[in-house]
Amino acid sequence: MAKQTGIISLKGTIGNITFYKSKDGTMARAKGGVDAKRLATDPAFVRTRENGSEFGRAGKAGKLLRTAFRALLSNIGDSQVTSRLSSQMLRVIQADATNARGQRNVIDGEVELLNGFEFNANGRLGGTLYAPFAASIDRGTGVLKVDMPAFVPVNLLASPAGATHFQITIAGAEIDFEAETIVNATAAGAETAISATPTEVMNLSVNLTANSTRPLFLAMGIEFFQKVNGVSYSLKNGAYNALALVAISGMPAPPPPAP
Repeated sequence: MAKQTGIISLKGTIGNITFYKSKDGTMARAKGGVDAKRLATDPAFVRTRENGSEFGRAGKAGKLLRTAFRALLSNIGDSQVTSRLSSQMLRVIQADATNARGQRNVIDGEVELLNGFEFNANGRLGGTLYAPFAASIDRGTGVLKVDMPAFVPVNLLASPAGATHFQITIAGAEIDFEAETIVNATAAGAETAISATPTEVMNLSVNLTANSTRPLFLAMGIEFFQKVNGVSYSLKNGAYNALALVAISGMPAPPPPAP
């Protein structure tokens, strides 16, 4: 790779040299790689095609999951969340023990491997909220909930400077990864002062489809605010606002065959 110097800045391809802009200036490199037609048909690249197919499937599934929780991700999430989630989705797909390599998918994989995934690597839920809670999914009723006993915020929260209040939010999602459809819902607790006064017992729940045949996901997040003259301002602090998957129910087991 070479760096272009001079008063004329080029962009594009001339012969076998490609010119492009980067943070280091205008760069030049020789064209390389395998011809696209050969890559798509040559038996020598069958493993490459299989890997590409599954990686593409992982990226699409990750985007669908992010879309399901977009309402909570506006003030939460790091710059690498897309690639991190795609990597985890690939693990889910690779756990598919039913289909052949290249045909493995999320539905036949192990979506439970995503449990505990942090959407903000810079502000993890476990590093911000130390209060105990119980997360559960009732597939029969379609109720996804988080129950949290009363706790003292100043003792069990790692809050950013200037924060006066916090809010706990949950979101549930039912995702059809084949049809690319989503059913979701959110619920939020009250904005609570960060003080030595114990909080109220918190019981948050959302209702999705009863007896669903799709994977169900429950996420929980925390966001911090500064209240000034009765108005709450989100601090949007990337080192503290957190969102994580706290419960997952994958595909239900098929019913036993009729006798």
